[in-house]
Amino acid sequence: MKLRAPAVPLITVDPYFSVWSMADRLTDDEPRHWTGKPNTIEGTAVIDGTPYAFLGRPEGLPAMVQTDRTIDALTTACAFEAAGVRLTAEFTTPLLPQDLELLSRPLTYLSLKAVSLDGASHIVELRVRASEELCLNERGQMPVVTAAVDAAPDVHTMRMGSEGQPVLAVSGDDVRIDWGYFYLSVKGPEASVTAETAETTETMTFLSARAVLNTAVEEEALFAFSYDDGMSLIYFGKQRPAYWKRDGQTMEQVIAAAYEEYEALRESCRLFAEQLTADATRAGGEKYAELLSLAWRQVLGAHKLSVDENGEVLYISKECFSNGCAATVDVSYPSIPLFLLYNPELVKGMARPIFRYLEEGTWPYDYAPHDAGQYPHLNGQWYSYGTDPTYQMPVEECGNMILMLAAVSAAEGNSDFANRHMPLLRQWAEYLIGHGTDPENQLCTDDFAGHLAHNCNLSLKAIMAIGAFSIFCIQNGDADGAERYRAIAQNMAAQWIGMADNGDGSFRLAFDQPGTFSMKYNMVWDKVLGLNLFPRYVMCSEFGSYRRRMQKYGLPLDSRKDYTKSDWLLWVGTMAPSREEFEEFIEPLWAAYHASPSRVPMTDWYSTVTSLQIGFQNRTVQGGLFMKLLDDAGVCRFFR
Repeated sequence: MKLRAPAVPLITVDPYFSVWSMADRLTDDEPRHWTGKPNTIEGTAVIDGTPYAFLGRPEGLPAMVQTDRTIDALTTACAFEAAGVRLTAEFTTPLLPQDLELLSRPLTYLSLKAVSLDGASHIVELRVRASEELCLNERGQMPVVTAAVDAAPDVHTMRMGSEGQPVLAVSGDDVRIDWGYFYLSVKGPEASVTAETAETTETMTFLSARAVLNTAVEEEALFAFSYDDGMSLIYFGKQRPAYWKRDGQTMEQVIAAAYEEYEALRESCRLFAEQLTADATRAGGEKYAELLSLAWRQVLGAHKLSVDENGEVLYISKECFSNGCAATVDVSYPSIPLFLLYNPELVKGMARPIFRYLEEGTWPYDYAPHDAGQYPHLNGQWYSYGTDPTYQMPVEECGNMILMLAAVSAAEGNSDFANRHMPLLRQWAEYLIGHGTDPENQLCTDDFAGHLAHNCNLSLKAIMAIGAFSIFCIQNGDADGAERYRAIAQNMAAQWIGMADNGDGSFRLAFDQPGTFSMKYNMVWDKVLGLNLFPRYVMCSEFGSYRRRMQKYGLPLDSRKDYTKSDWLLWVGTMAPSREEFEEFIEPLWAAYHASPSRVPMTDWYSTVTSLQIGFQNRTVQGGLFMKLLDDAGVCRFFR
């Protein structure tokens, strides 16, 4: 990967178990939670009796020279050299999307191998130690307890967790887990795991694993980091476990299976990553492929996979560094291109909490809500502290929900899931018919610069959703309904052109603001679903107008500010008439991540002038980067 990742994924399991290196070399900084708080993990190689650091910053140790780093969708691999030895380290989280058991498995591998560079035989003692920060919100928050675990033959394991175990006691954004148990495992020559107390700036408890390699023999030490949170979510008053625990599986069984399956999974991960790279390169070039590879673990690792009381899949996103909302509709919506490509069942898992909330009967409006809670508590909308009408997003969320389910129906070839919720979907479609042509002053997902009446892009969302509603009708044999919704959408599209036209090939930010512009990302569904509600020239001329608005690091979101959103950049990029124009359009996004001094997991909100993060990091919306690949695959093109 030529891209200098702003942050490097190491452990990417869920919003709590998420550890990154936010530096160019693994020894330049200590590993951190995605929030930036320390999640100290240290790696030491004692070569012929002399210790060197290869991960984190063990106090007083010289660092091995990092000579290489590669990142693909599922693995981060680094190479280090010192004292005549090359050490390779591979962090792999097997987030394979069609295997829900694996997708939920809370475990990341670290494979370590050592070879001689000078022809001599070397003894390399490898030590990996992980701090209490992995199982506490803050170091020293409360005492921790440790215990040895019998997981599998020749696999040495210990666990560590808070003494108090306040299970699911709090919700929030910049908050880490303080219940459940972190596990450190190792298998290899002379392997062992111990617990120790260390004096740093304060006293901390560590789990420390070791193995000893001889470079004269081809050997490997396989470490594993895993986490059993016991209970993962509060789902409308009841605690729910992670998907992997649904049938009573234990952490010991997970660790045993993970070690037994390692070689096969490693190969599966390699093949998946290679295929993703090849597909993305063919669709949008090498830089596009690198963006998707970097986004993969971030997107999946910011969700939690669970099941409801009926055994149906729940796929809960956390709105990271925004407000911590759970199952946010306008966060799910931009993320779905990835999941429509690889497993549409996960899109259903995003939608189920919203429908469940509405079944509770406490939502007072005839339009869709914004979210279902604040992670990890899903008891009803959290944003605006519930139901304050000033902060609702009526057109935004109605359009999002219809388009999400229409895309699932197109991808799967049936509307079975949508049909379970058809009265609500029809209600929302009718709301859009009444309010979507020229939306009143209401909040939308991009109102960073303030609320906006007569929002042209918001009107586009309504038009696309009404047109997409005809998919349900066609799949259910309702020809009259399909004709009605499609005709309404076409009529609204014709009105939109007349009201939004700037007269120079571009279209306005707001109907009453001539000379303004915005990214018309919602229009992409006209192409991806094959709706064809707009004449072809509208999309082409709008996209063509972006060239003169382009800044060094991308196209601004609209004419009010110079910041942008990465997900929407890829959506409008997908509207490009050719692959060459697409590559040219998204190159500044690649450059922004490559150059940004904001060392955080991919921010989706940044300055197009400086590449600095404005806000947000580690959000699932980076699944939207897959829109070009989704379009090229034709998975959702219903009207062909």
